[in-house]
Amino acid sequence: MTYDFENPQDFIDAEKIWNHIEKAQSPAPEQVREVLAKALEMKGLGLDDAAVLLACEDTDLDEELFETAKKVKESIYGNRMVLFAPLYITNECSNCCTYCAFNATNNELIRRTLNPDEIRQEVTALEDLGHKRLLLVYGEHPRFGAEWMKETMETVYATMSEKSGQIRRVNVNCAPLDVEGFRTLASAGIGTYQCFQETYHRETYAKYHIKGKKRDFLYRLHVFHRAMKAGIEDVGMGALFGLFDHRFELLALLSHAQQLEADCGVGPHTLSFPRIEPALGSELASNPPDVITDHRFKKIVAIMRLAVPYTGLILSTRESAEMRRELMELGVSQMSAGSRTYPGAYSDPEYDRPEVQQFCIGDNRSLEDVILEMAQNGYIPSWCTACYRKGRTGDHFMTLAKKGFIQEFCIPNALLTFREYLTDYAGPETKKAGEAVLAKSAGMMAGRKCAAEFSELLKRVEAGERDLYI
Repeated sequence: MTYDFENPQDFIDAEKIWNHIEKAQSPAPEQVREVLAKALEMKGLGLDDAAVLLACEDTDLDEELFETAKKVKESIYGNRMVLFAPLYITNECSNCCTYCAFNATNNELIRRTLNPDEIRQEVTALEDLGHKRLLLVYGEHPRFGAEWMKETMETVYATMSEKSGQIRRVNVNCAPLDVEGFRTLASAGIGTYQCFQETYHRETYAKYHIKGKKRDFLYRLHVFHRAMKAGIEDVGMGALFGLFDHRFELLALLSHAQQLEADCGVGPHTLSFPRIEPALGSELASNPPDVITDHRFKKIVAIMRLAVPYTGLILSTRESAEMRRELMELGVSQMSAGSRTYPGAYSDPEYDRPEVQQFCIGDNRSLEDVILEMAQNGYIPSWCTACYRKGRTGDHFMTLAKKGFIQEFCIPNALLTFREYLTDYAGPETKKAGEAVLAKSAGMMAGRKCAAEFSELLKRVEAGERDLYI
């Protein structure tokens, strides 16, 4: 890494981004189709290409965009879909972000921080549903540092349900830390570290982040450089769409990904693109400055899939079930399911409680309901964590992905975890739909390099062994 930690610079070149947007206005149809043809090579797109697709206002060409995104998604990821759940550890926060219910000045919100016993209770509830991958979510408060977060992570990993074993991967969404803080999280076995810049437009950032450490735009912007220096190879970045012009935010997000790859040798493992949803105590959240229509949102996802074809795209339950169905086809490769957005939520029988949640949920279906629909539509739900256990992370993973690794290894591993789910958790209807997917997909394994190994592992899973992977 040649990055200068002593003199962090603002590498989001706003003038350059606006120039791309201005230059791309009213693109000719042949220009749009040239970009789409380039995207089918699956080598990614530049900011100028993405700007052309953003500027297109021809609905017929937009349909061609969507079809191109579907082809790229299918070619790289097949019918696999990674599932996870967020687990909120604390909603105490010292920042004043005017779009978030956790805003320190929001006196309507009931604050709570889980103790170790409560964390174990939450994890057990999630394990008993079939979850294997969790995203731990923390507010930013000076009382809670890296050592405390490490302890909560260790509690999660150590919690074992009699029914279902234990969590296999813990990802973390927390406030930016210094390098030593990230080393502490790395020592606890962190998976992906996730942090959102929210908005890349500096004036807008200052306007909506009124008080707290989060006001420091540059400290947040360089968070992944520090995480990677600390040894965390997989990071996930994102923007909150609706705070500012979506064209600027998308190009800035892609620019951030490019800069990270240039400085650290590998870009983000995942990208997220949440839309603002209503939140307790926030007028801004109910009236976003840049309204992201469903059509516009679909374009954002499709363009990201073409621009960074091998980067995971994450979709939360902010979106409705119908929109999530559409975006799965267009490019999403990871989804939360059965999500609840406040501490203690999974042990709470009254799960839809606006006075404690961070934002409103659009898809309130249970994990099993989501899995049933996926299976009925031919998808393979995946809880695979093989790459993290075998050290296939960071640049190693990206290099393998570009050689067809996801189709050759991730899909077989997904089938093994799906087999576990169907045996251990699924109800009759889900099991029937899932068995049909397994029968079809297992047949497709014939002729692959790992076919014999997969067949042997599948037999062992069916015989009762768990957590097997290629």
